[in-house]
Amino acid sequence: MTTATTTEFRSDPTASGMCGCTIMNNQDGYAIARVMQGKPNVTVSEFPSMIRIDAKGSVVFDFDEIGEALGYGEEEPFTQANLEEVMSTHYGRMINLDDRTVFFANPEDAAEYIGFDLTPAG
Repeated sequence: MTTATTTEFRSDPTASGMCGCTIMNNQDGYAIARVMQGKPNVTVSEFPSMIRIDAKGSVVFDFDEIGEALGYGEEEPFTQANLEEVMSTHYGRMINLDDRTVFFANPEDAAEYIGFDLTPAG
């Protein structure tokens, strides 16, 4: 007779303070990861079919910087569409601007970009 063991499942409502994304492990994804791994508070983890880019607090994907690493030029610059082509998922608040994408761990930190008023009601 086999006895099944039980494992306690618990939730932790504490904020992680982390944000980031998963990108494809292809030529473009690899070059993006190389650009991002030198940034403060950023961890890059490579797996066979994907690359995780995780950050504490916030992280900026600067399109000019990434485009230069990938060989893009002024005639055809690196854009949000190029980033989304290799990105499969993200966590945290993602803000897309013309020249960069910014991820925030805390939605309140993105308030100025999304027009959210942090003034208490009342």
